[in-house]
Amino acid sequence: MGWANENKPGWERETLERLVQAQVIEQRRARRWGIFFKLLFLLYLIALLILVRGGDMGLAGMFESEREPADHVAVVEVEGLIASSAGANAEDISKVLNDAFEAKGTRAVMLRINSGGGSPVQAAIVHDEVLRLKDKHPDIPVYAVIGDVGASAAYYIAVAADEIYASQASMVGSIGVRMDSFGLVDLIDNIGVERRLFTAGDNKGFLDPFLPLDAGHVDHLEGVLSGVHQQFVDVVRSGRGERLVEGEDDLFNGLIWTGDRSVELGLIDGLGTDRSVARDVIGVEKLVVFKPRRSPLQLLFEDLGMAAMQQWLSWESTPQWR
Repeated sequence: MGWANENKPGWERETLERLVQAQVIEQRRARRWGIFFKLLFLLYLIALLILVRGGDMGLAGMFESEREPADHVAVVEVEGLIASSAGANAEDISKVLNDAFEAKGTRAVMLRINSGGGSPVQAAIVHDEVLRLKDKHPDIPVYAVIGDVGASAAYYIAVAADEIYASQASMVGSIGVRMDSFGLVDLIDNIGVERRLFTAGDNKGFLDPFLPLDAGHVDHLEGVLSGVHQQFVDVVRSGRGERLVEGEDDLFNGLIWTGDRSVELGLIDGLGTDRSVARDVIGVEKLVVFKPRRSPLQLLFEDLGMAAMQQWLSWESTPQWR
């Protein structure tokens, strides 16, 4: 298509119209390519989500059958660090526990535990919620099955179950309390930094890492940790009762034991995995895993990994059953 003849009347307007048409066509092409790349990126995210989740995008509940669900063991997972901002937090676990107990067809609830511990507060909330739901649903027993490790705050949760099982090499126990901190007094002196701290209250600078330890503060902290430890001991004794074998080993000094030894000490009831416990102890082979409700996008980002936050949480200077 050629341009208008300059000698033809009205050629300026015709030329302008063609320029505008060419611009409109170019904008449409750019918009189409933009839509194409956006759709391509969306398809990429969906494919990545399906790959990571193994085909489960959290949409299964939308397509559930109306028929009566089969008898099953409702599995609730306690995985990783137990903390308010971690994946294993009391709010999510409590909601999942309620769903598990209320679901039709639930014949038993299984706590599938693989955690080295964490926050005593979060563990206590979950422990108490398990006890509350057991009272509300007396016909639904609760079993805890420990994987690689079920120690400290994770074991605190486990003792709420009617029975506890683990594998032979599982690490169990660690009934104790710890608080982590650092002392940087010599460091700032050596590099010539002057520490300036202003407080209202004689003990407001309690455990400041840039100040020397105060004997009175240490005594107070030991008393606090001892009190939290005693709460842990009382809960274990209440949950395990006469099954505990005390005397030969100090069960409450923070040590861990293998699954084999834990059976002998009464810390657990027997050896087994989630499948074997469901089949041989409960008598219901079907396992249904209950998880916190998440959008597909949330599932994607969780599975891609946010390990830095969990690592940072593990360094917090708060009491830890870990």
